[in-house]
Amino acid sequence: MRLHEFQAKQIFSQYGIKIARGKLARNIEDVKKIAEELGGKVVLKSQVLVGGRGKAGGIKLANSVEEAVEIAKNMFGMTIKGHRVDKIYVEEQLNIIKEMYVGLTLDRANKGFALIVSSVGGMDIEEIAIKHPEKIASVTINPIFGLWDYQIREVLYLSKIPREYHKELTKIIKSLYKILVDYEAELTEINPLAIDENGEIIAVDARLNIDENALYRHPELKDLKDYTEVDEIERLAEEKGLNYVKLDGDIGVIANGAGMSMATMDLIYLEGGKPANFLDVGGGASSEAVKNAINIIAMDKNVKVIFMNIFGGITRCDEVAKGLIEAFDESKISIPLVLRLAGTNEDEGKELIEEFVKRSDAKIIVVETMEEGAKKAVELSK
Repeated sequence: MRLHEFQAKQIFSQYGIKIARGKLARNIEDVKKIAEELGGKVVLKSQVLVGGRGKAGGIKLANSVEEAVEIAKNMFGMTIKGHRVDKIYVEEQLNIIKEMYVGLTLDRANKGFALIVSSVGGMDIEEIAIKHPEKIASVTINPIFGLWDYQIREVLYLSKIPREYHKELTKIIKSLYKILVDYEAELTEINPLAIDENGEIIAVDARLNIDENALYRHPELKDLKDYTEVDEIERLAEEKGLNYVKLDGDIGVIANGAGMSMATMDLIYLEGGKPANFLDVGGGASSEAVKNAINIIAMDKNVKVIFMNIFGGITRCDEVAKGLIEAFDESKISIPLVLRLAGTNEDEGKELIEEFVKRSDAKIIVVETMEEGAKKAVELSK
């Protein structure tokens, strides 16, 4: 879960990292009021959950209240990489003399965290690595032992950051690491981390990505999620407790277990088709979960056929059949569904489906193997 800049800055500030004065505006009147409070010379920053806002015209300088209002009129409602701008963070302008980069992220290859520091900032870290490789340094942090002072000194020295800034940067890096651990984050980043004319080191931008799998331990963060930036079907799936990811294909996929779901998708690709989603109803799925899964996939207008691949262990096939029947009966689903049903109470489940198909016009095709099911689903999608 990625937070907006203004949300990340609020958290960074609580950990002692300096930020510029600013407030969130949701309309033109807000922009005018905030610009007046900040003295007129402000920066208007669109709040959308994508990178490259500046290049796309989503960050603008204004030297007066009137100019801020005119910029806001054009900025509200604009689209940046498919995301509509409905919020603008209005912040005081700073006289910046130097920009740097500092960030902490997961380092899966080395089973730890990566601390990355550069004496150059204001651009993507990938761009910095290409243009200024000698001014960037990184070190892997073992999560068991945590961040050591010598590791901070090492990256500050190797990245060629002037020694007079080391003491303050050490405090900032320690704060970022504490945020990473406290919030179980995947990324904490300041780019640029700027030095102003008074020698103050200030987070001009802030990025904080939270691991959604850890949100149950941080209920206070759920309120920060911006659902306007989330696909509507994904939002509904989350509300129903389903593991759903929307893809760009036309074959809906329902399976029990992440491994089974991935294997089902692979078979569809091998047969020349494209999955429309990943959806795992989980082990021991109830009839209610199955019904919700089918209804959610049926909402996707791109879906031409659904392939439901269930191998019942703790999942009971008769429960799956009941949920499937309820979905088709109540929602009048017209999309054909290919069903592979095997395992616990398999015969009972198949019998329920057979009886339902006889008394309805539901298009449910029962197959014996997942290979056969993938092939049939792709055939129907054509």
